[in-house]
Amino acid sequence: MNRVSCLLTLAGVAVLVVMSFVAGVSYANRQEPGEVSAPPAGDTAAQPGLLPAPARRELLEEERSTIELFERASPSAVFVTSAALQRDFFSMNLTEIPQGSGSGFVWDREGHVVTNFHVIAQGNAFQVILSDSSAWEARVVGYAPEKDLAVLRVEVPPDRLRPLPVGSSEDLEVGQKVFAIGNPFGFDQSLTTGIISALGREIQSLAGVPIRDVIQTDAAINPGNSGGPLLDSAGRLIGVNTAIYSPSGAYAGIGFAIPAHAVAWAVPDLIRYGRIQRPTLGVEVASDSLERRAGIEEGALVVRVEEGSAADQAGLQGLRRDALGRWVVGDIILRVDGEEVDSAGDLLLALEERKAGDSVPVEVLRDGRRQRLDVTLAAP
Repeated sequence: MNRVSCLLTLAGVAVLVVMSFVAGVSYANRQEPGEVSAPPAGDTAAQPGLLPAPARRELLEEERSTIELFERASPSAVFVTSAALQRDFFSMNLTEIPQGSGSGFVWDREGHVVTNFHVIAQGNAFQVILSDSSAWEARVVGYAPEKDLAVLRVEVPPDRLRPLPVGSSEDLEVGQKVFAIGNPFGFDQSLTTGIISALGREIQSLAGVPIRDVIQTDAAINPGNSGGPLLDSAGRLIGVNTAIYSPSGAYAGIGFAIPAHAVAWAVPDLIRYGRIQRPTLGVEVASDSLERRAGIEEGALVVRVEEGSAADQAGLQGLRRDALGRWVVGDIILRVDGEEVDSAGDLLLALEERKAGDSVPVEVLRDGRRQRLDVTLAAP
């Protein structure tokens, strides 16, 4: 084969190689009808099946209001933990055993923090974590199990505390929007929203005394939210989240909050005296089981009248023995100032927000006849 023939052969082979390469690329890039071409690498705006994302719109007025509310109120919310101090029998070292956690909020610049009683009930060492994540040892100032309220105090510089403004719970409406800030399951500074589902509910406290006028809400409240604030759309305190109704123990759409008017009434007493200062009648009433055994179906049976008390001065009578040593029923309290009384808890609630020196009508059943006695309440 001469030189020319070799060159022609090589040229033919090169042409075949180029044609094969071009055909291969065309086959790899072929597009079936309706198929979208692959975007260039790194082009996320043209992914298959996705439309180009529009520019972000302005936030809705409602969204801006919620954001502003959270920014104002969240510095007032705190995380509360409790522990029990136990001494080891052998080493005599003290050990902290975690007992629970919950939420709370700053009441004033003196370092008072409000939470639920059940959050601290099992502990004897407490810590408050502020919104800036700083942790402070706390001591109990006062508590009211019958209201499920407690007040702690932390030694914190006043400029680091943001008290929460207290609103009114007297003019609330079903359907009104509410906001809850707390630490559900330990996730701090969580915000949930909802509405007031019902008003005037009643729940039992750990003391066995009913808590009245409770707010029911569908704002998500879970374990850890207890003691946290329930706010209105102005960011004011209208309630203290206290309990949920749930077969599983987690959020099921029904939560309860102690109304702000009860909190505003109780907390100053807890700070000053360590307990709520109710005036007293000076009587001891029977337990429910004793009343059932005695066949009493209504009212609160007076077991004992304290000598020299307001009740004693008004002439109330307790249980006494006759000449044969048999017990004789004295007075059964039916109403106090028009409010029905069927138990010691009812009597306690009937005296709420009264003051020493107030005169109240007490209706009693004595020897089968109803009588009215005017009692001037004494100091607790």
